[in-house]
Amino acid sequence: MANPIIRGFRGIARFSGRDTRGQFWPYAGVVFALIFLGFGIVMSLVMNSMFAEMQAFAVAHPEAATVQSSPGSYSIAIDASHPEAPMPDLGPFFAVMAAMALTAISLLAAAVSRRLHDSGRRAFWGLMPVPFLLLGVTAFPMIISQFMASDTPNLGLFFLLFFNNLLYLIALASLVILLALRGTRGPNRFGPEAV
Repeated sequence: MANPIIRGFRGIARFSGRDTRGQFWPYAGVVFALIFLGFGIVMSLVMNSMFAEMQAFAVAHPEAATVQSSPGSYSIAIDASHPEAPMPDLGPFFAVMAAMALTAISLLAAAVSRRLHDSGRRAFWGLMPVPFLLLGVTAFPMIISQFMASDTPNLGLFFLLFFNNLLYLIALASLVILLALRGTRGPNRFGPEAV
């Protein structure tokens, strides 16, 4: 099959075999573009509802809100001590982040496996960044909740997330390097050379 993007989507559940760099990277690029596009659309809907709530509060309580508007700029500052001040619900934001991460992992898992097979590596190498990603997606909402609820935030959790994210970036960079390596010539233990 000549089109690597169609081939990638058709092989979404095929973890065996091999993919060349030319078969993998166009598909991966399209998957990332779709993920970012979907994330942008969903997040704009989530953020618009938050902004609408803040704007409604500013209209109902002008004494507790400052609205500034100019060409290309609009801001609302709300007095958080007001008893009816809206508190942003970041739950949908974090749910969208988690859903997009899981979608990306699901769409790329088989293709990453086949690409790693092409260079003679087991698919388990593709799991390197996943634990750090899952810990980050889980810990980030907890940190934000603690920062919003307490005057003395838990810096231990903050530094845990910081180092987790650093390890995630290292693992992700290592995986990208492995995916960019040339495949082995001829057959290997994962099958014949991909064409």
